[in-house]
Amino acid sequence: MKIQIKERLRELRSEECETQVQVAEDIGILEQQYQKYERGASIPGVEILWKLADHFGVTVDYLIGRSDQR
Repeated sequence: MKIQIKERLRELRSEECETQVQVAEDIGILEQQYQKYERGASIPGVEILWKLADHFGVTVDYLIGRSDQR
């Protein structure tokens, strides 16, 4: 299993036509921290993964690449 968080975040954000700022503000983190997630420089913790999954309407398993079902 390859963790696919950065690819999935970019894909989902693009589909929603959102900016990194919008996503970061919605889940309550700094834009710079969200940018690290999309670059793969940092991996979000469990609480942030839950917030991202809720924000995009997908499962945590989808975000990390464990499932292809959203």
